[in-house]
Amino acid sequence: MPDAGELMKLPRRACVAFAARCSRGVQPLFRTPAPTRRGASFVAARPYRGSLMIRMSLMLAGLGVAIAGSTIEAALSKADGVALRATDGTTLLAVSGAVLAAVDGAPLPAVAGAALAPADLPPSAQDDLGALTRVRPGRSRRVSSAAESPLSNRDNRWIQPGETFTLADLKGPATIRHIWLTFAEAAPGWLAKDGAADPSEVVLRAYWDDGETPAVEAPLGDFFAAGFGVRAVVNSVPVQVQGGDAYNCYWAMPFFKRGRLTVTNESPKPFSALYYHIDYIEEESLPPDTAYFCAQYRQEFPEILGRDYLIADIEGRGHYVGTVMSARARSPEWFGEGDEKFYIDGEERASIWGTGTEDYFLSAWGLEKCSFPYFGVPFLDGDWGDVGTRVCSYRWHIVDPVRFTKSLRVEIEHWGWISADETETGKVEGFVEREDDLATVAFWYQVGQPKRFATLPPASERRFPNLDRIVEGKDLMPTARHSGGTLTLQKGYIWTGEGQLFFVPAEADRGQTDDRSKGAEADPRRSTAAGDSATGYAVAGESAAKPFIEFRFKVETKEYRRLMLRLTHSYDYGTYRVLLNGEPAGGPIDLYSKTIEIHDHSLGDYELPPGEHTIRLECTGRNPQSTDQRLGVDSVRLRQRWLVKRPVVKP
Repeated sequence: MPDAGELMKLPRRACVAFAARCSRGVQPLFRTPAPTRRGASFVAARPYRGSLMIRMSLMLAGLGVAIAGSTIEAALSKADGVALRATDGTTLLAVSGAVLAAVDGAPLPAVAGAALAPADLPPSAQDDLGALTRVRPGRSRRVSSAAESPLSNRDNRWIQPGETFTLADLKGPATIRHIWLTFAEAAPGWLAKDGAADPSEVVLRAYWDDGETPAVEAPLGDFFAAGFGVRAVVNSVPVQVQGGDAYNCYWAMPFFKRGRLTVTNESPKPFSALYYHIDYIEEESLPPDTAYFCAQYRQEFPEILGRDYLIADIEGRGHYVGTVMSARARSPEWFGEGDEKFYIDGEERASIWGTGTEDYFLSAWGLEKCSFPYFGVPFLDGDWGDVGTRVCSYRWHIVDPVRFTKSLRVEIEHWGWISADETETGKVEGFVEREDDLATVAFWYQVGQPKRFATLPPASERRFPNLDRIVEGKDLMPTARHSGGTLTLQKGYIWTGEGQLFFVPAEADRGQTDDRSKGAEADPRRSTAAGDSATGYAVAGESAAKPFIEFRFKVETKEYRRLMLRLTHSYDYGTYRVLLNGEPAGGPIDLYSKTIEIHDHSLGDYELPPGEHTIRLECTGRNPQSTDQRLGVDSVRLRQRWLVKRPVVKP
């Protein structure tokens, strides 16, 4: 990530605690502070031509020197250091690199852990703009996928199934400052006619110096704050994904001797058209206690009853800087009443204890799709209360890192609301331990090589378990009936099976439900019936009051399951109501979306008897922003429910 101001790391034996605005600067996250002891306090007074006028009240324990009320100037006298001068010009102390020393070069044993930053700049300006006023030593470099020949435009790489590709193998000391990459979508397209690997099937790993195991190990999508293999827009400080296509990472990744980044394709399809840049700085040196950047993926499908979900179990000294969480609800109602817990340095009771899942992710009263600098929900699919609702959230501890000196254990409870059919009381309850599917990535910096606390499962096991009995669109087609218009099996995009049932109502029928088409008269030859997808004409004898399609699906075994329709949303789709065996099932479904998306819609819980059942979708109009009343049915799904009665916790 960008430097967080002009912050200096000092010897471990004591600390300087800066107060007021001088303390607003955020220490670079790869510089770990020393344990706090007695020291001195500095209070920023006013800026003076790029330097600081600091009101200093100083007590140097161990030296026996007390200076009270002296006004000194922190002048940026050198490119690599800061001098503290009294107003009479006398140099009192000097900061050079990571060492606070007296002018004669002798270290001050009672001072450590200090940080100086321009006092009148907000943190964001300190991070990105204020730091640009200093020209620092170092050599900027890049490795990329660029073709070796200047006459070639083949600037990408194709990673075959099972192949590990080295993005960069760098010599230190150096710090990676930026990673950019893009690649083909998983759906069939011009870059990959048969489809390509999705971001959940590609693993990013990073190795620092002599580490034999990776310090970073996570699926590519999860690392960039979007699980499930989806491509989502992210606009945060350390991670930015433009349009779901351009992946940018600004986490600072320092190393002393060697830094190596790889990607492994665990998909049966190629990881296609990978373009990448890795920008780094060759450093003159790094302080010996510079911390490594670390990230680890973990999952439980489903969460294990009787214990909290483990996000991180870290040994060493460092600070925790972020969490990405991908969750799928396995029961109805709101899943997120679980509190986060941070156990620091082996404590038995967490000293950081939260108030709920959405609260930890800096939201309130649930989660909604958003993306902010330090928190966000890049992806949300489904309605709260539906079985199968998926959500991805991120929370960065950049300005509030969680410090630890020996160890850190991060957990989150999995309590929430639950439906009446899963409780012992037979009522909807608000505090019940749930069994949802959860995957996380923990991010932290630590001094020394990290201990791995989880084993990365293969891609086949990182996919959520299938909960659905699926009847694909191609299997619904033979039984389909529709009003005037066309009904075809449309292939491609991300529809499952061999495509979706794609219904385009006849122009005459659209006028029956579209206010903007009032006055249109129906062609009597195009009344509703079985439909002819070639001509669009219907069999005479049925009413043309509303465009509709109707199809049958078969149930083999009587089971209590949630009935779902997977439908396409688009800019020219209509609003439809659903009937199951002639009875209304749920409310109207508005299928308008600015972009083409696919979503599951719940029709309720049923114990359907074996045999054929009929679903009918009737057009009731369209969203004012939609340009048509089209309809796309991907599949019918009978979704598994937990057949258990859960105990309820009462205060």
